[in-house]
Amino acid sequence: MRNLSGSHVEEFVLVGFPTSPSFQLLLFVFFFAIYLLTLLENILIVSTVWLTSSLHRPMYFFLGHLSFLELWYINVTIPRLLGAFLTQDGRVSYVGCMTQLYFFIALACTECVLLAVMAYDRYLAICEPLRYPSLMPASLATRLAAASWGSGFFSSMMKLLFISRLSYCGPNIINHFFCDISPLLNLTCSDKEQAELVDFLLALVMILLPLVAVVSSYAAIIVAILKIPTAQGRHKAFSTCTSHLVVVVIYYSSTLFTYARPRAMYTFNYNKVISVLYTVIVPFLNPAIYCLRNKEMKDAFRKTILGRCHQPRDVPD
Repeated sequence: MRNLSGSHVEEFVLVGFPTSPSFQLLLFVFFFAIYLLTLLENILIVSTVWLTSSLHRPMYFFLGHLSFLELWYINVTIPRLLGAFLTQDGRVSYVGCMTQLYFFIALACTECVLLAVMAYDRYLAICEPLRYPSLMPASLATRLAAASWGSGFFSSMMKLLFISRLSYCGPNIINHFFCDISPLLNLTCSDKEQAELVDFLLALVMILLPLVAVVSSYAAIIVAILKIPTAQGRHKAFSTCTSHLVVVVIYYSSTLFTYARPRAMYTFNYNKVISVLYTVIVPFLNPAIYCLRNKEMKDAFRKTILGRCHQPRDVPD
């Protein structure tokens, strides 16, 4: 029986992290705790941004989209990893693997563009503070967020269009904890040059172009901050974009390290470790990085979580 791509392989086996049973249990507990905390953090951010009228501004609008993306992101990758730890069976069907790959690529590309949009928003807020409301109205913020999502899912569709046309005759062992482009390209028994070229070109567009936008925005931000006469003013201005800059450095460095040379990187088990960084650790750290130093977000959290506890209750007669 042949699958939709015309190949003999109908399922793949994800190797994950093959270790001793005791260490497997330790890894399961670790990743499960990270998973629950990430869910809690990002759900709290999305609900707080949605329910707090004072946060209905472009900066927090984009942050809400980023947190929603992280929620989706971890539900694409971590449950499969946790299931492999529990059952010691990393089997995934061909259709399931391609579906996971599609959403993973789409969300990764969307995050690249969204981080660039957030950098542009910080550039306008710091370099054009008086004109910021007119330069970044709610309608433009909505269009930029929609463009981020649309470009990410379109890029993923184009990549998958070429990858799904490849034949997989065996072996079907993927040395990873989720279906990723590099290991799948290494397993195909058909000519993969075209698929590799499309993957490389789209990676350049969806990673490097947003990165150029980020670097350009922060170069202008640094120049503007250096022109502020007082040290207190410079510190206050830079503190508004420090959190975003930290997230950008972590995410783009790990992504570029993995996907700049996908064919070569697959030969190293370090690829899985780097993948853990941007699929598990970054979504976990993002809420803390963005919100711990943001007084407005912390106040909104308190109102969201504790507000109802302090509401007066009607006392029956």
